[in-house]
Amino acid sequence: MTDLFLKLITQREQNLPFVLYVKPHSERIVGLFQQNDHLYFLEDFKAKGFVFAPFDGSLIPVIPQNQSEVYVEKIQATDFILSGNPTAVTDEVAKADFEKLVQKGVDAIAAGQFGKVVLSRKEIVPLAQWDLEVMFKKMIALYPSAFRYCFFHPKIGLWMGATPEQLLKVNQKELQTVALAGTQTASESQKVVWHDKEIEEQHFVSEFIIAGLEQEVSAMTVSSPYSAKAGHLWHIKTDITATLKSQKALGKVIAILHPTPAVCGLPKDKAKAFILEHEGYDREYYSGFLGELNIDLATFRTNVSDLYVNLRCMKVRPHAAELFVGCGITQSSIPADEFAETVHKSMTMKKVLN
Repeated sequence: MTDLFLKLITQREQNLPFVLYVKPHSERIVGLFQQNDHLYFLEDFKAKGFVFAPFDGSLIPVIPQNQSEVYVEKIQATDFILSGNPTAVTDEVAKADFEKLVQKGVDAIAAGQFGKVVLSRKEIVPLAQWDLEVMFKKMIALYPSAFRYCFFHPKIGLWMGATPEQLLKVNQKELQTVALAGTQTASESQKVVWHDKEIEEQHFVSEFIIAGLEQEVSAMTVSSPYSAKAGHLWHIKTDITATLKSQKALGKVIAILHPTPAVCGLPKDKAKAFILEHEGYDREYYSGFLGELNIDLATFRTNVSDLYVNLRCMKVRPHAAELFVGCGITQSSIPADEFAETVHKSMTMKKVLN
């Protein structure tokens, strides 16, 4: 067992906050181990550390770098066996409830309340026993192109995820972000065909981000949409780069982007109000954002931020895992198809539990 995972055992025994994470295509695990159990919140966007923001609410938890120990290790060869794909079992009650929710969303769009809404559900998977180190290493091996993390705070809980979506990346004043939408399961064929519903959904996301950023950035460049693979799923992706007009603009840009149309909808305020009224559960930190703020913790370079949207994630309790999955709804959405999409997305974390 390496020093990092030995430290993890000690940290858990003492019930102290920590985060482990691996960036997309990286060979390094970074561990940030807080030395007390205080729950710190961002007072502004000048702090340095690891942030873990909820979907809704103004309080953003942070593990501050100056209150923590940092460990960085190269990923080692693993000693576990990756299982086969888990069997998809349909919960008919959950299916009926979610399809009813989706139809409400479609009806609201048809009535002109908003153009798009992202609706989600929570699935509870019983766990007889589990090993955090094994689950984290499985996630590293299964999803090399995702941001993989394990976050714990005694006042928040234990969360894990492998998200394909970057919220933003900042180096000094240079900003990068993406518009990501549309989902289909990867097959043996590499030819991906997108339908009008997915293309329309991705267009909504791109236009929202571009319009929102215009006042805070200059020299914006937008790529053409392209297909990008994340685990066993394909998405439509657009890359956006720009220059911040000032470093003080970072907080404003985050407020503009979060929550993105990919996890909320458009117009944002109306879609969010619909979600909070109709979803029927608390998303907590699902579809929030997380990552390094104002520091690269592997190199201690400052004025760099690397933030991701908290998708393909779960909250792990002693005897169960709560999986969070959702999908974008437009006027052409078919409720049964949207439920099937959430089932496909749930497999990302179920493979880690399998």
